[in-house]
Amino acid sequence: MPPGLWERCFWSWGLLWLSVESTGDVPPTPQTKCTDFQNANLLRGTSLRVQFLLFTMSDPSCGQLVEESSDIQNTGFNATLETKLVIHGFRALGTKPSWIDKFIGALLQATDANVVAVDWVYGSTGVYFSAVENVVKLGLEISRFLSKLLALGVSQSSVHIIGVSLGAHVAGMVGHFYKGQLGRITGLDPAGPEYTRASLEERLDAGDALFVEAIHTDTDNLGIRIPVGHVDYFVNGGQDQPGCPIFIHAGYSYLICDHMRAVHLYISVLENSCPLMAFPCTSYKAFLAGHCLDCFNPFLLSCPRIGLVEQGGVKIEPLPKEVKVYLQTTSKAPYCVHHNLVEFYLQEPRNKDTCITVTFLGSNVTSSVKITIPRQQRHGKGVIAHPNPQCQINQVKLKFQASHRVWKKDRTTIIGKFCTAPLPVNDNFGCPSRAGTMNDSPSKACGVQSSV
Repeated sequence: MPPGLWERCFWSWGLLWLSVESTGDVPPTPQTKCTDFQNANLLRGTSLRVQFLLFTMSDPSCGQLVEESSDIQNTGFNATLETKLVIHGFRALGTKPSWIDKFIGALLQATDANVVAVDWVYGSTGVYFSAVENVVKLGLEISRFLSKLLALGVSQSSVHIIGVSLGAHVAGMVGHFYKGQLGRITGLDPAGPEYTRASLEERLDAGDALFVEAIHTDTDNLGIRIPVGHVDYFVNGGQDQPGCPIFIHAGYSYLICDHMRAVHLYISVLENSCPLMAFPCTSYKAFLAGHCLDCFNPFLLSCPRIGLVEQGGVKIEPLPKEVKVYLQTTSKAPYCVHHNLVEFYLQEPRNKDTCITVTFLGSNVTSSVKITIPRQQRHGKGVIAHPNPQCQINQVKLKFQASHRVWKKDRTTIIGKFCTAPLPVNDNFGCPSRAGTMNDSPSKACGVQSSV
């Protein structure tokens, strides 16, 4: 055989063998096709063109387009797991929500579930009122999609819909179509415009699922100011979130920061173990004043928490409706704080109001609250929030806010008892018996003597 002929024969045979192998009875390994959100614009938007994108733990970054029942069966959908539908809100510019990928990843990191992102970018862009007109139609589309899942053996109680802004009312619409038998609806700052005075059939309400919760962060602008669930979290009072711009020159961030804080809070809870616990109260002002220290009424001491815990941690049946609960947060992730009651008892009542600033110092973070003891009274209290638990507080400073006397130095000395306890506190909590006086120097949390 001439030199090189063997090599030519070998490669020719090899190519022939590969060709036969590829056309045999063994099918090629199927490749999962990933689908992304659509993009619309003001001219192409407003018509409803919905995509249902399935994400699973096996590939949390790949959205599988699901259109027919056969599509669902050919994906990694597991009817025995919970199914979580995520519905975005109004998209002014017709773009994919910037937070959606992180949100889906955090959900699948926190729990093994079927996550379905509802892409209705086309119907949600352009003019806000046009998007509102699409809410009922979108609710019907999602209901038809859910009927396919139920036919595969999914139970209604295992369906959890998470709606953002306008998407929260879409979730309510779907829940209404299913007569309130879906497992859970979470509204992330449900939209306010066009919905504050809407009927229960038109907006999210406690009758739309077995458990409905809402997280309010922008009640003075884009979010709804009324309670719409079984439990309604009013974060930092429900408006003006810490870390958000307070001046309009910040532009788009000024408009959207408070509203989107609910989304970022929820993502943070999914990614971190620290709880965001809230307390029922008549108002945020009353909460800060220390009038709501436990969750006995109406939750029998089971304080609600933001996140995926069942019924938000509320363990009573039947569930009360439209309970306003309050909590504070920090300005950035993970946002969680430890709420603490602080109290001061004057040894003797005074003829004027007594103002005392209490400051917690720990890990280079300081938090302060002002306690006011009315004239002729001896007791004042308030709630202070700090990122660290009490055992990690390095110093407690007590400062008496003396009256301003230009012509005479104020040498007033305040003597009394100071105490603090983490929330929730029980009924038998009381101040220590030791007395203390106060000045600007650091003191321990209870009963260490100092003076001004």
